[in-house]
Amino acid sequence: MRSAIDHFARGGFSGAKTEAISRDADVGNRMIYHYFGDKKGLYVAALDHVLGGLRSEELKLDLSVAPPLDGLLTMFDFTSGQFERHPELVRMLSAENLMGATFLRRSEATPLVASPVVGQIRDLLRRGEGEGSVRSGLDPLHVYVMMVALSYFHLSNAPTLSAIWNQDLTDSAWRAEHRQLSRDMLRTFLRPEAAPS
Repeated sequence: MRSAIDHFARGGFSGAKTEAISRDADVGNRMIYHYFGDKKGLYVAALDHVLGGLRSEELKLDLSVAPPLDGLLTMFDFTSGQFERHPELVRMLSAENLMGATFLRRSEATPLVASPVVGQIRDLLRRGEGEGSVRSGLDPLHVYVMMVALSYFHLSNAPTLSAIWNQDLTDSAWRAEHRQLSRDMLRTFLRPEAAPS
């Protein structure tokens, strides 16, 4: 699986070759077909693996007792860190988006592990709204997509943005500053709106 993820992350579905994957994994090429059916099956399993890793780590976060705003920001910190630590996840998601989620739609596992994450955010939003610490009327899926966008876009587009603006967006200091600015932006958005004067 590690070999498959590496090859698919570097070459996408079309660029990765099962012969190279099996060679690097030190197994016979027939083993891929035995366990996964074909290259498509292996690719879906690799997607499930990288997304399942993200989801299983998200679900380990116990945010049930955290103050709601802190819990939501912790979810953002975690999401941002996962994307930074796992470039293979960013590359595979980017490739899958270019293919219109053709293979992700075949996954049976990903939707099952994705749904509890939005549920966690829903609970934090409800608690925060109830106690007046979080803006009211927010949709949990919108909030999650915002978190992902602030965590993902600068990573998935770093090569082009770096070339356009002649600044290295892979620089750790730049990324740390961007992460803090994104966190501040999210915090400001999530806070209750000030009453008109």
